[in-house]
Amino acid sequence: FSALCIAEGLPEDGSLLCLDRSEEWTAVARRYWERAGVADRIELRLGDALATLRELPAEETFDLAFVDADKTGYAAYVEELHPRLTGNGVVLLDNTLRGGQVLDPEDESDSALASLNAALATDPRWETVLLPLADGLTLLRKR
Repeated sequence: FSALCIAEGLPEDGSLLCLDRSEEWTAVARRYWERAGVADRIELRLGDALATLRELPAEETFDLAFVDADKTGYAAYVEELHPRLTGNGVVLLDNTLRGGQVLDPEDESDSALASLNAALATDPRWETVLLPLADGLTLLRKR
């Protein structure tokens, strides 16, 4: 659904690269991309998202990245995305408050996000805004 929403907002010459590991769920998504008429603008690569991201050419640049993946991997995604973003490029991190669980982290995902939130608040490479909507959405603008 996220990919569909982003693809529908692309400019005429825009394209979307999706990294996912679920063939089952992306098969469902592809049907909706087709129905919406945006399938030709979406490239899907199945496999481990972090490994796939690391394999992308260094000259690849993105204006926007949306991350809704394994929460313990968010810090690594942020590190890999930074050099691949255009100036003023934006990263959106979904579920960064985990229903408030990051305030008193009990599991590995909550703890990883609590650490990431703290690190991003002082990272000079990013202008960071954490929106307390639903489970939290963090916006990172590359400086």
